[in-house]
Amino acid sequence: MRGSTRFFLDTAVREELTQLLPLGMFHGVTTNPTILQRSGVPCTVEAIHELAKDVYELGAQEFMCQAWGSTADEMFVKGIALATLPGFPAPVIKVPVTPAGVEAAAQLQANGVRVCLTACYASSQALVAASLGCEYLAPYLGRMTDAGKNGFGEIAKMQEIVDGLGASTRIFVASIRTVDSMAELATLGLNTFTFSPDIARALFVEPLTIEAARAFEEAAASNQGE
Repeated sequence: MRGSTRFFLDTAVREELTQLLPLGMFHGVTTNPTILQRSGVPCTVEAIHELAKDVYELGAQEFMCQAWGSTADEMFVKGIALATLPGFPAPVIKVPVTPAGVEAAAQLQANGVRVCLTACYASSQALVAASLGCEYLAPYLGRMTDAGKNGFGEIAKMQEIVDGLGASTRIFVASIRTVDSMAELATLGLNTFTFSPDIARALFVEPLTIEAARAFEEAAASNQGE
C-alpha cells in the first residue's frame, strides 16, 4: 500500500516510539551512537538488541543500528553481533562512508548482512554505495547545508547516480529539519526518509485540517437523532 515509500523514526526514546509507531506510517526505526547517547540508551550490543525487540513488537518492519570501531575488522565483528537477533528480523547495519567503513560493509554483505552506508556528504559517495550494492545510502541534508553545501542538489544528484547506474541502493535522507524540505525532495523522486519525532508531529500541524476535523465532530455530535 505504501508503494516504494519508507519512512523511519529517528529516535531511541521508548516513550516516543510507543506514541508514534502505532500511527502505522513508519516502516522502521533508525539509530546511531549519537542518537543512543541522546536518548539515554547504552551503546552496547545487549542494550541495542533490547531496543530492537521493543521496536519490532510495536510493529516496525526494520530496525537500523550502527557498528562502531576504529578498524574495518572491529566494525565487522560488531556488525555481525548487532545483526544477530534470534527470533526477530535481523537489523540493518550502518557503517560510515570511510575506507574502513566501506571495507567492513563489503565483509558484512558477504556474510548476508544488510548494510546502510551513513554519514554521506557528497554526491560522489553514491558511486561507492552503488558499486558495493549497499541497500541504503544515508546523506545528511541539514548538516550538508550547515557546511555550506547545496544539500538538495547533492541529494538529487545521488538519486540520479543510482538511477543512472541501475543500482537498487535507496537514497535514505537523514538530518531533516523541516517537513517542507522532505516534501520538496519527494517531488524529485526521493522516497526514503528518517526523521525525528518533532518532524513527525509537524506533519500533522495544519490548522485548516484541525479545524475541519473539529467541525466534523461537532456536526456528528449534534446529529445523533433520537
